[in-house]
Amino acid sequence: MHVGILTGGGDCPGLNAVIRAVTLALHHECGARVTGIERGFHGLLARRSRPLAPADVAGILAEGGTILGTHNTCDPFRVQDGQDQADAALAYARELGLDVLVAVGGDGTMAIAHRFGQRGLPVVGVPKTIDNDLPHTERTFGFDSAVAVVAEALDRLATTARSHGRVMIAETMGRYAGWIALEGGLAGGADIILLPELPYDVQAVAARCREREAAGLPTLVCIAEGAHAQGEGLTVRETLAHSPDPLRLGGVGQRLQQQLQPLLQSEVRTTVLGHTQRGGTPTAFDRVLATRFGYEAAQLVKTGQHGRMVALQSGACTSVPLNEVAGRTRRVSLDHPLLQTARGLGVGLGAA
Repeated sequence: MHVGILTGGGDCPGLNAVIRAVTLALHHECGARVTGIERGFHGLLARRSRPLAPADVAGILAEGGTILGTHNTCDPFRVQDGQDQADAALAYARELGLDVLVAVGGDGTMAIAHRFGQRGLPVVGVPKTIDNDLPHTERTFGFDSAVAVVAEALDRLATTARSHGRVMIAETMGRYAGWIALEGGLAGGADIILLPELPYDVQAVAARCREREAAGLPTLVCIAEGAHAQGEGLTVRETLAHSPDPLRLGGVGQRLQQQLQPLLQSEVRTTVLGHTQRGGTPTAFDRVLATRFGYEAAQLVKTGQHGRMVALQSGACTSVPLNEVAGRTRRVSLDHPLLQTARGLGVGLGAA
């Protein structure tokens, strides 16, 4: 058996742990040959690949990023000049002699993998995204590591906020879902958490800050990049027409700072955490989860269960059909227990 593996979309901690687990499990359990496709689906078009043996994945468990590289804008199915490039990608997969392709990535990667499956290339998906926004899985690896970065950043911002009596805003990633801001905000003791799922009232946020001013307390605000004020749209940093997800969000923290400063006596400062949330070594939780996912993907390959994505449900590894995941987003439900916890602790969520 010859198995290809690629990492698509944005990088995150834990990708190398998956590559390692897939390679080792297939080598030790069924003697399969594994080939790494470099730079995601772009590698199928650029004809870039390399063999992966146990020696090639030694020592990479704790490394951040991905040894194979990735690409977050390449979609072989995008039509250009009247045609797509999927046939060229499939031709290279056939030339390599791939029996199965393991695709590690988020919703965009799963959507592309699903289409390759429909075109005759057997695929298995592994859910990766720091945003934790893929449906039918309780957790995606990379998320815990991103949350840890947010929590540490808030710990650091808290000390300077206390020293100066400031309102400190930390802007997180997360796209259209608020999972990073919610869990990172709770872990870092944020006083106000603002999510895409709950459009905020600027006056309500300012009122909470003034309450803390009156008590002689600083304020920590954790805001997701996809959050927005009531009656306003998303804050878009740039638009990339060639990307599967053309909107690049960013800047809502600065926007909130501009809205709050005239309403407060305290100085308001903003920190954009950005790609620090993607970088660095994975947490122990993500190392274990990524390893579990990689091993489960190898089992799907071995048993011929193609067209499925590994998932975590009720703490156990299972799998779900790719067509139930591809191109879909899981957002924070308005009755989520963590929102109830935040409200119970007196954390402001931006409501009037």
